[in-house]
Amino acid sequence: MLKCALVVAGLLGPTVLLAQGSDPGYRLGIVSESGDIVTWLRPGDGTLSRDRVVQVGIMPTDIDGPHNITVSPDQRFYYVSVAHGTPFGSLWKLDAATDTLVGRAPLEMFPTTISLTPDGELAFVANSDFYGDHPRANVVSVVHTPTMSTITHIAACDMPHGVKVNHAGSSVYISCMNSDELLEIEVATLRITRRAATGEAMKAIAGMDHGAMNHAPQSSASSPSSPAPDHSCMPTFVSVSADDRTLYLACNHGNSLQVWDAATLEKRSEISLGAGAYNVEPSPDGRWIIVTNKKAQSFSLVDAHSLSEVVRVPTTKKIVHGVAYSPDGRYAFVSQESIGADPGAVDMFDLTTRKVVATTPVPAQPTGITVLRTHP
Repeated sequence: MLKCALVVAGLLGPTVLLAQGSDPGYRLGIVSESGDIVTWLRPGDGTLSRDRVVQVGIMPTDIDGPHNITVSPDQRFYYVSVAHGTPFGSLWKLDAATDTLVGRAPLEMFPTTISLTPDGELAFVANSDFYGDHPRANVVSVVHTPTMSTITHIAACDMPHGVKVNHAGSSVYISCMNSDELLEIEVATLRITRRAATGEAMKAIAGMDHGAMNHAPQSSASSPSSPAPDHSCMPTFVSVSADDRTLYLACNHGNSLQVWDAATLEKRSEISLGAGAYNVEPSPDGRWIIVTNKKAQSFSLVDAHSLSEVVRVPTTKKIVHGVAYSPDGRYAFVSQESIGADPGAVDMFDLTTRKVVATTPVPAQPTGITVLRTHP
């Protein structure tokens, strides 16, 4: 049974705290992995206020672990990856106007990042399987969102984590943490068409049948017993530029940002940043790239043209996670995880003044963050 007798988000009535001032026309959604909630924040002119809190999850006595959140292109729905289940995780589809559950699709072990095609019809979800046996070939799940049915699980790599569909809707890019790879999936065929080494592989993938997976054999793999080499990347997130020509990868082990050519799938450059580079997002206007430094209590603002770090900004809390931008491109919002009883937070960063102008606490391990436009 669903948590608290089918806690379809909103059936019990979300908590609503209205902010003062004019409506900005958008909300911020943040999932809390240890609290099974989605917190919606209402930004103002240099302010952040709580709008409502929505419960998710199916297990009444255990943590379900929502990890990532994204909004459909038409802004009618939002999707949450729920990490735990009996035994697998799931993808939740909720109505953005009412916060009611529309449907759930079964995934695999510990699903993390979600990305939708531009028409909103397909969702690609990386199943990272943090607690399973490794090395192994984990899968990327493909969900048909109108029916919330799982179409297939694509055998991908060891610990896929980041996933991003390009703006044309033709390709999906996957960052693979343990096998140190970047993958390209063709949306039309749901097949892996290309793969490239992002660094020296941290672990060999034992027993992978590369021919059956329809891609070239992995190269530069170390043995499972070998320590991670200093020049490994361990990419956690991948993003795509607005013109689909450039890919950005955050190297969590390499403490850097890699910049790739999408046409050739060749690395153009690599920029040293803070420790534990984790999430990466370009701004809507293509001017900036923000990379969160998960182990350095900061995020890096990178000039997308010169590919140089402009400023490294300290964050309110220690463990930095995700990034989202306001629709007008004025602000960036950075989520930060909790430590014990100390709540996490969301910082509001003004891209013009390059200063943090507001922050608000968010409880119970906030991770994924997204923007929902409430009116044009």
